[in-house]
Amino acid sequence: MQTNDSSSTFDVVIIGAGAAGLMCAAVAGRRGRKTLLIEHAEKVGKKILISGGGRCNFTNLHTSPANYLSENPHFCKSALSRYTPHDFIALVEQYGITYHEKTLGQLFCDDSSRQIVQMLESECRAGGVECWTGCDVQSVAENNHETVRFLLETTRGMVSAESLVIATGGLSIPKMGATDFGQRLAKQFGLRLTPMKPALVPITTNEAQTSFGAISGVSLDAIAECGGVAFRENILFTHRGMSGPAILQASSYWERGNAMTLNTAPTLDFEHLWQENRSTTTTLKNVLAQYLPKRFVEAFCDEYAHDLANTPFSNLPLKGYNALAERLHAWCITPNGTEGYAKAEVTAGGVDTNELSSKTMESKNVRGLYFIGEVVDVTGWLGGYNFQWAWASGVAAGQAA
Repeated sequence: MQTNDSSSTFDVVIIGAGAAGLMCAAVAGRRGRKTLLIEHAEKVGKKILISGGGRCNFTNLHTSPANYLSENPHFCKSALSRYTPHDFIALVEQYGITYHEKTLGQLFCDDSSRQIVQMLESECRAGGVECWTGCDVQSVAENNHETVRFLLETTRGMVSAESLVIATGGLSIPKMGATDFGQRLAKQFGLRLTPMKPALVPITTNEAQTSFGAISGVSLDAIAECGGVAFRENILFTHRGMSGPAILQASSYWERGNAMTLNTAPTLDFEHLWQENRSTTTTLKNVLAQYLPKRFVEAFCDEYAHDLANTPFSNLPLKGYNALAERLHAWCITPNGTEGYAKAEVTAGGVDTNELSSKTMESKNVRGLYFIGEVVDVTGWLGGYNFQWAWASGVAAGQAA
């Protein structure tokens, strides 16, 4: 990518050089559009670099509209159908980047997430995209001229643009430089925002003040259900509550005051366990510890079956055993909050999709103004879905802007 301030007039200006912005710039540039990419951080793709433990979970083979939350669940269908995981995989393979599938269709680089950033930078260079890093946009004004619709005041001078694409992301991980610039810009131009909240985020619970607070670091296979949607993956106990993939997924559907239900023993048939152990003198706690993490069993029994935990299985009252089994299969907790934007992987909510064209991401009321990626009210599940939305929405705008 070029980095000089050669000219202040561009066909397309994109604010935000994350996943969506980089993809949009590459597509617009390759169309022959004179394109400028502006990033307030000192380097592009910072969230890409830290994603997936440094290996970038760049897409998911099972991507479908059902994997996204939005006030309008139909909005994402057009972009996702026109740029699929296989389209992005083809680009990855074109650059010789090797990758592997982990669980549930998640694809990761074999080597480093830096390869994805370098690939996108190469695509931008091929399109002659100019990139200004360490540059802040101080103001944006609309202009009535057909080819200069927007005037931007930046820390590197005035810029004019025919099309303006906002790819500034959500509010998550402010230490990485996240701001509400895109949301404020949407309001400035009269676009409605849907309510925003941290998503894919650890929860805080009252349970953390009980015996469960002492088992921070313990994880187990579980089903977390919230808002009528259930996820089966690991949950992880923390000093303040719970995390882990299943909890992060469920958190996106959680609203304050609502409960979350956990099946902490999804593979255990408690009726069979009862019949199998009726004659054993092994304690209930030790029997359960054969199937579940010992520290979890001890904490659970301390809270909910203190009088039964050390009872020989052969002496257990069936009523007490069934009550414990039912709770292990349907443990109802009410989170008292979340770890907030500081720990959230994404932001749910954002620019109302009713304000945008689902085909191009262009504002319906402000010609030449586009919003893509996380700044829009489309939030994916954990596991590569948010990257796929970034690629797809970026391509949609890049083909039109």
